[in-house]
Amino acid sequence: MTSETTTFDSPYSHGFATVAVAVPSVRVADPRFSADQTNALVRRAAAGGAAFVAFPELGLSAYSIDDLVQQDALLDASLDALEAVRSATRGLSIVVAVGAPLAFGASLFNCAVVLQDGRILGVVPKSYLPNYREFYEQRYFAAARDIVTDTVRLLGSDVPFGTDLLFEARGIAGFTLHVEVCEDLWVPIPPSTWAALGGATVLANLSASNITTGKADYRRALCTAHSARCIAAHLYVSAGFGESTTDLAWDGDALVTENGTLLARSERFATDEQLVFADIDLDRLRQERMRTTSFQDQVGDFSDRARALRRIPFDVPAESTHPDESVELRRAVPRFPYVPSDSADRDALCREVESIQVQGLTKRLRSSGIDRIVIGVSGGLDSTLALLVAVETMDRLALPRTNVLGYTMPGFATGSASLGRAHDLMRALGVAAAEIDIRPSCLQMLKDLDHPYARGEQVYDVTFENVQAGERTSHLFRLANQQSAIVLGTGDLSELALGWCTYGVGDQMSHYNVNGSVPKTLIRHLVRWMIKSDRYSDETSVVLGAILDDVISPELVPAGADGQAQDTEAAIGPYELHDFFLYYLTRFGYRPSKIAYLAHVAWRDRTRGDWSDLIPPDGRHEYDLATIEGWLTVFLDRFMRNQFKRSAMPNGPKVGSGGSLSPRGDWRAPSDASSAAWLDELRRGVRGQ
Repeated sequence: MTSETTTFDSPYSHGFATVAVAVPSVRVADPRFSADQTNALVRRAAAGGAAFVAFPELGLSAYSIDDLVQQDALLDASLDALEAVRSATRGLSIVVAVGAPLAFGASLFNCAVVLQDGRILGVVPKSYLPNYREFYEQRYFAAARDIVTDTVRLLGSDVPFGTDLLFEARGIAGFTLHVEVCEDLWVPIPPSTWAALGGATVLANLSASNITTGKADYRRALCTAHSARCIAAHLYVSAGFGESTTDLAWDGDALVTENGTLLARSERFATDEQLVFADIDLDRLRQERMRTTSFQDQVGDFSDRARALRRIPFDVPAESTHPDESVELRRAVPRFPYVPSDSADRDALCREVESIQVQGLTKRLRSSGIDRIVIGVSGGLDSTLALLVAVETMDRLALPRTNVLGYTMPGFATGSASLGRAHDLMRALGVAAAEIDIRPSCLQMLKDLDHPYARGEQVYDVTFENVQAGERTSHLFRLANQQSAIVLGTGDLSELALGWCTYGVGDQMSHYNVNGSVPKTLIRHLVRWMIKSDRYSDETSVVLGAILDDVISPELVPAGADGQAQDTEAAIGPYELHDFFLYYLTRFGYRPSKIAYLAHVAWRDRTRGDWSDLIPPDGRHEYDLATIEGWLTVFLDRFMRNQFKRSAMPNGPKVGSGGSLSPRGDWRAPSDASSAAWLDELRRGVRGQ
């Protein structure tokens, strides 16, 4: 889509496309009734902005008709029903896939028919005919392997016929459709696998699929796994109410999955027709395929199959991809992409993150032959988590907690509250604790530099701040030498992304950093989860709660005349937004305008969407688009300018799939790149400038 035809509030402008799965009510062997039901749902799908809608297998005749499917009267009526559907699509840009029994020559095929704007784009016969347990399809139908022509005459037109058809949308970038029928998905290598390797991004399966106990769970697993393996969107729709219950039952299960994630699902066992919408992210699929080199390897391995696929273009008018601004994105956009809102999923993730951190530190201690850790404890979030990980590591290694050597190092702006919490936490955890006042050594360095502060002037510049940060790190490294220990880093992923750390001889450096892949929003949840786990004494839990409630501050600049302490988020922006930006920029490479759009969807209204139960009501924020754009501008500028700090990262374990900026483990970038292209796109995309 070109910028001239885009609208910021339209999902189509940001790489999304709306699709739908339809489960009509049917009457057994009554194609006229089925056509009426189908047409009503097609109109609703089109009105909802869908680019594509899929219906069940043999939906125009009903699936459960047994030998009636070979009756000429039924076949003729099915053709009439197909003509009624084709006529009803005239003037509509939506693509429709319906199921029908179609006879060509002396063979009868179980077919998916793909239509748009009064035209049959293609016919796809079923490849694999089940003939086991309750299925007898080989009694009635020929399989796709039995076809002898790649074109058939249908309703007065010659149309493509086969399983090798890719339907390509001209007007929706990245939308390429492949359709298959029921059992084709249940075999070891579904035909849609080859289609995905050939470029299909939207895979549809028209199914009947009667229901038995446990089958619905298997369907979900099958569909999500197939969408993940193919890095594609997958639509699955099965027959619902109205099919014959002579021997079987039908639940009308319909799912839309995308790259392993369930986006939408019908209500099973409904007695009315259903239409389920979902917005699929074509940008995400393109980015994932581009990044997944093994996927591209298989494209090359099976290039002959990919080249043999027939590509059938169809036009989508630009105006049809931009419904009015009241149409919202039909998918959940989590406020915290690094943290699940569901409590069970979140607890499982926190448990796994802690295990990764502890295992990483355990291995480093064992491989180095060192069993002691030096750590600076500030009373803030990051050092708190690192300290908890260090303690857990000692417990698992059956080493005394006093092998963790914690040091507070008050500087010119260290607050009594944070200093007190640091001591309280170390005492409660039973680690070795000591305090080193760094002000004398810092003052000496400032004198050596002839800094104004050394002459009594209140000049609190970057040099003033970094002298303190560097002095702390220098002390820690020399303490590690003295104590035969390693320095445990505490800086987190969010600070590294923003460059909010002192490079080299500063908090950016350590012997090993367990937090380097953990964003600030996840650290908050990890500490809350650790409190909730009841593993600590009441004294420890109280201190941890106080740390969580305090303002995030480096405490390097003394409080102003108003008594307000240095506030990191007031200076560089809310971490909850920056973590959102970081995830979508580095994990998917999205355009800044799309990131702004997603952030606006997620954060514009605090009363909508899911919140973690660990976030209190007064901690639930919202942001308007102007605020999001402003902080995203700050993020992009800082992210690009501070790459040099990430190019010299200490060792530390990667935690999440989108959570590492180590050049060895995940992220490689030049230190001197410009942010102009990203900032220009953000301005054009959001404000049209």
